[in-house]
Amino acid sequence: MPHAEIVIGIVLFWLAVGALGIIRPFSGRAVSAVLFPLGAAGGIALAAVALAAIGLPATQIVLPLGLPDLPFHVRLDALSAFFLFLLGATAAGVSCYAAGYFAAVKDGSAGITCLQYHVFLASMALVLIADDAYFFMVAWETMALSSSFLVTTEHRDPEIRKAGFIYMLIAHVGAIAILLSFGVLASTGGYTFDAMRNAQLSGGWATVAFLLALIGFGAKAGIVPLHVWLPEAHPAAPSPVSALMSGVMLKTAIYGLIRVTYDLLPGVRWEWGLIVLVIAVVTTLFGVLFALMQHDLKRLLAYHSVENIGIILIGLGLSMIYVGTGQPVLAVLGLIAALYHTLNHAVFKGLLFLGAGAVLHGSGLRDLGRMGGLIRVMPHTAFLFLLGALAISALPPLNGFVSEWLTFQAALLSPALEQGVLRSIIPLAAAALALAGALTALCFVKVFGVAFLGQPRSAEAGRGHEVGGWERLGMAWLGALCVVLGLAPVWVIEIMDPIARDLLNNSLGFTGAAPQWLWLTPVAPERASYSPLIFLVVIVAVVLLAFWLVRAFYHGRLRRTPAWSCGFPGSNARMQDTAEGFAQPIRQIFSPVYEVEVHRPDPFDRAPRYSAEVRDRSWDWLYHPIARATVFCSRLIGYIQVGRISVYLMYSFVTILFLLAFVR
Repeated sequence: MPHAEIVIGIVLFWLAVGALGIIRPFSGRAVSAVLFPLGAAGGIALAAVALAAIGLPATQIVLPLGLPDLPFHVRLDALSAFFLFLLGATAAGVSCYAAGYFAAVKDGSAGITCLQYHVFLASMALVLIADDAYFFMVAWETMALSSSFLVTTEHRDPEIRKAGFIYMLIAHVGAIAILLSFGVLASTGGYTFDAMRNAQLSGGWATVAFLLALIGFGAKAGIVPLHVWLPEAHPAAPSPVSALMSGVMLKTAIYGLIRVTYDLLPGVRWEWGLIVLVIAVVTTLFGVLFALMQHDLKRLLAYHSVENIGIILIGLGLSMIYVGTGQPVLAVLGLIAALYHTLNHAVFKGLLFLGAGAVLHGSGLRDLGRMGGLIRVMPHTAFLFLLGALAISALPPLNGFVSEWLTFQAALLSPALEQGVLRSIIPLAAAALALAGALTALCFVKVFGVAFLGQPRSAEAGRGHEVGGWERLGMAWLGALCVVLGLAPVWVIEIMDPIARDLLNNSLGFTGAAPQWLWLTPVAPERASYSPLIFLVVIVAVVLLAFWLVRAFYHGRLRRTPAWSCGFPGSNARMQDTAEGFAQPIRQIFSPVYEVEVHRPDPFDRAPRYSAEVRDRSWDWLYHPIARATVFCSRLIGYIQVGRISVYLMYSFVTILFLLAFVR
């Protein structure tokens, strides 16, 4: 059976699993014990099929669905297979986690949540295999609608309803831009992607189509300033949904941008890459700077999603610049770096959101200021969250380091370009990437130290408990992928090479006398090489040597005595560093970026508490003026709706006179 038909079968399987949840009012435990594990099995099957299909020729199917003369077209090629693998691998872990997460649901909503969840999975898969604009938009809107229902699961809360409204508003703005982009692409051909590939667009219209696609897919991905729905929707959604939205749904936007830019448009121009690169740098720095200021754990992770989308777009922007300037090998390197980070972000961000959900389930807390000491009551969650924190901080030998290192290599090879302006701008992007990496590490030192170490800052933190086996299994699956993707980059890049051959007619390849499985050499060994296995061996050897030296020479010389004064007997959790205090130096350095509202305690308060709220200036600079202008225009239009039939007949008469006078 062709792989494309198997993918369609898995989509139908997911839809059937979701439908089973509403056949009768399933209890939360019944749904979690049967249906979500079945969804996880479908994810594993999809990942396996997609992995096998990456190196095969593209297959196309015309489905007996759609409208007359507008059937749905399906295509499975290397690019769609890669993103299907990302979807399946991530969904397997998240679905296992959801099996335990939704087991506690007792209000009868588990069945409808199961339906919405699996429709969400199926619609994302359909987006990735759609081969015409009509089918793509149907799947895209189904994905947006099902995810909005999941975001507003706790719809009785006004704040959650507000988050759902903002999400749907931005989603529809993006969908309109995508539809217009497809309209430009289809203006000289048909609605199928094959017709768009063969369309003869002028340079100006190609640029218009690209900019519309960048706006449309950028709204879903969360580029600045279209990011505002992310920090609202992620805290509102259940944790498994947040993991899927950040880990997978944002990547469908990356897929769409790559599909339009590299596949459907007639050629890639370096000017487009420069636009993407500038937006990417702003998005990266904005995301990490605002993540540092957050104390709601899920909101903090949402801003890091903004940052990592920026990192992905840095790789894409570099690739587009190199394509437009005639550097095919470097173009492949930038594309591979972007795709690798796309996969890595899906894995470690999914793990971190699941870890945040475990903390919420085990302690009922999302505010870092009330956590502390959770490593004592949630040791498994603490270890797996630490693994995700190390990966997102791009520390070797985990997966986050590999993709960011490849992005650095693509940026540092900019001297090969002939244009001096580009040679000057690209190193600035590399510097911004380095700064973002350092700030990310600082942010997760804060998160892990404040949340898991020290003493509990609240009674809830002291009473916390470890999550169940399904939740730990889901997190462990994603944690294992973080390790595998970090230790085997050569094999991963070899798997992705067919994508580069399809889109750029070139591949990365490896050089050097060292074994290919041991050393990763993106361009040439004399420029840069990296071996994660050797790095891991050195780390383990140093740790074991230090342990042996301490045990052999210093053990037994230790003396244990009471601490010397310094108020040690009276210490408590209030003497520990807080999340606000940890981030204060960064807030002072980058103060022009933030709008801060400080809440200072009364000087006579016996238990003073200091806090600072950081607001996103995008609301005051962009969205509030748009909202006020919309309300003003609506009121003006309302003046002509007087409710009298004679006035409406006059409007019709004036319209007819206008048409007779000016339309020939």
